Amino acid sequence: MSLALIGANQSEAEDLDSAIKKARTVFSDRFSRLLIFEAPFNKEKYQAFAKSMFSNLIGGIGYFYGDAVVDRSYAPEYEEENEGFWEETAAARMRQDGIKLEGPSELYTSIPSRPFFPRGFLWDEGFHLLPIADWDMDVTLKIVQSWFSLIDEDGWIAREQILGHEARSKVPQEFTVQYPHYANPPTLFLIFESLIDKLNSETPIKSTADPLDSIRNSHLENRDFAIDYLKTLYPLLKRHYFWFRKTQRGDIKSYDRDAFSTKEAYRWRGRTERHILASGLDDYPRPQPPHPGELHTDLISWMGMMTRSMRRIAVTIGENDDAKEYQGYEIAIIHNIDDLHWDEKEQTYCDASIDDYEESVHVCHKGYVSIFPFLTGLLPPDSPRLKAVLDLMSDPEEIWSPYGLRSLSKRDEYYGTDENYWRSPVWMPLNYLAVKSLLEIATSLGPHQKQAAKMYKELRKNLVETVFNEWERTGFAWEQYNAETGEGQRTQHFTGWTSLVVKIMGMPDLNKEREMVHGEL
Repeated sequence: MSLALIGANQSEAEDLDSAIKKARTVFSDRFSRLLIFEAPFNKEKYQAFAKSMFSNLIGGIGYFYGDAVVDRSYAPEYEEENEGFWEETAAARMRQDGIKLEGPSELYTSIPSRPFFPRGFLWDEGFHLLPIADWDMDVTLKIVQSWFSLIDEDGWIAREQILGHEARSKVPQEFTVQYPHYANPPTLFLIFESLIDKLNSETPIKSTADPLDSIRNSHLENRDFAIDYLKTLYPLLKRHYFWFRKTQRGDIKSYDRDAFSTKEAYRWRGRTERHILASGLDDYPRPQPPHPGELHTDLISWMGMMTRSMRRIAVTIGENDDAKEYQGYEIAIIHNIDDLHWDEKEQTYCDASIDDYEESVHVCHKGYVSIFPFLTGLLPPDSPRLKAVLDLMSDPEEIWSPYGLRSLSKRDEYYGTDENYWRSPVWMPLNYLAVKSLLEIATSLGPHQKQAAKMYKELRKNLVETVFNEWERTGFAWEQYNAETGEGQRTQHFTGWTSLVVKIMGMPDLNKEREMVHGEL
């Protein structure tokens, strides 16, 4: 090798080192200006932690391209209308009659973990994008648009995007096939609510001297630009919304259930005896045995959030007739959550099923499912149910722990059993929703304001310290955290929704002697 070539290579290496140092400096400067952390997390020791979490979240954004495996058989068993349906659907899946490759498709997405889950997950995405929206709304909305570009003519979007042979090589074969009757929590609608909140906020848009900020903030600085974006996506959002209403409907009339509306009830499809993977809460205890008359508390709550979001979008873009229609659905859903899912004896929200006498009964497993109407912002400060929900959340013998809210009550017979995936561990996304909802109650006049404020301050601190302490101890963010020890577990380097901790760090410090006001969440 000539001395000239050696010199050239050395020069290129020095240029690269210089560029990396410059990029770090620019990132650090913009980070410190945009993401302001409130006490007690405004100390220097939390800065490196927050930068690591957030930069890895941003670093998980990628572009994927390839074909997908889809079952388009539309087998009648997939209607799941018969008792014993889970056995019939298992047999239908084994036939593999309608399985084919579709695409190729492309997806711009933020993934949960680069080493372990390098693909797009629909319900994870909304949680990933909440912190990213504070950094770059333009990228956030491009990712949302990319997901909705995958929608089929019926309104379905596959919950896992396993695109191409290489992606499929990293996934067990039984999970590669996507089914057009399976839903997933519609968390992308959280982003539309975040966008509308920012558009309507009187708080000045945060920006820096970086010239790229004019692009990152373009939808926020130019309201017409944001409205055009929403108008472009709106037909796809409607298609997806009404696909949910049609395919995940629950049965009220057949079982003489007494409810405000005969239409607003919902049931996840794709259930097996032990799992509802479509719900995202895989092994969370559900009624046994499965029954086609089941109704699921978490799903009707997601539908309430989704309907509220659609109403707000319709109002923003001037679709007033649609807004009135969504408002009617929203009112009915909120009434039916109480009518169909509230158990007066247990003082909690429960799934419903059908007993041996063809009567509707509640099946109560206290945990995340029980508090879903609260998590999705459907309980106002004066709700007669709110006190019982807050008491359940704050009870250390139920779901409160020093490390965050447990996924399942310590008193439940299934606590910590079998796979123990959603049967005790602390998960960041639903804890984030809990902190956000507690802040709403704590900063609104009502009979439970003081209790909510106390819980908010403690839960916010517990969650951040749990993730921070394990990051210091192990060097990793984790998929979930042990409710008894606070130790990180399952997948390491899980910098997807666990990075919501950065957003929690920026939430208000209610210990300050100041007026409590609503802010950007």
